[in-house]
Amino acid sequence: MLGQSISRNGVLLGAFAIFTTAVIAATWLGSQDRIAENRRQAEQRALLAIVPRDQHDNEMLDDTLSVDNSTLLGLRAEAKIYRARRDGEVVAVILPAVARDGYTGDIELIVGVRSNGEVAGVRVLSHRETPGLGDKVDYKKSQWVDGFIGRSLGNPPASRWTVKKEGGVFDQFTGATITPRAVTAAVKRALQYFEAERKALLNAEAGSHLSQEQSDS
Repeated sequence: MLGQSISRNGVLLGAFAIFTTAVIAATWLGSQDRIAENRRQAEQRALLAIVPRDQHDNEMLDDTLSVDNSTLLGLRAEAKIYRARRDGEVVAVILPAVARDGYTGDIELIVGVRSNGEVAGVRVLSHRETPGLGDKVDYKKSQWVDGFIGRSLGNPPASRWTVKKEGGVFDQFTGATITPRAVTAAVKRALQYFEAERKALLNAEAGSHLSQEQSDS
């Protein structure tokens, strides 16, 4: 009898363990799906802030190129380039970029560039800059990044693609020059990348990969 009881209890415990594992797995899978969907929606909001819905007719999240350029984009890992189209033609691309020379570390941003080479918009995605000073690059804190809209490699001239304190045209922040200087330089390099890769960016098939070697050639 004791043996049968132990065996029965073992079976029950085993069944309970299997049931619990199944519940945990189902919960984890469900939460992963929600996390992925939330991330996708957040990405879409960021992209639409630069290229609004009325300016394109495709799904930018599904029209991407992968890139691992560190020279001009400053990337530390492979990232995605998003493209906006109207009637099949690419009207803008949204480039990932990293300013590695922020005051307290990397500043990750996206730079929208229209097919004519003008900036469509800029958003800082992550940073660790000083609250109340350098964090003004964050759109939630100020609209400073809107100063890049409409700019291009020729507007202003290359020598003036910096903050006013250094003879440029872009505002710096009171008490903080390093952060806006770093972001300005990163936007300029993103424009240089666009110019170097314009043909591929506008014509490559979705899903293509732009290698470091291609970008440096």
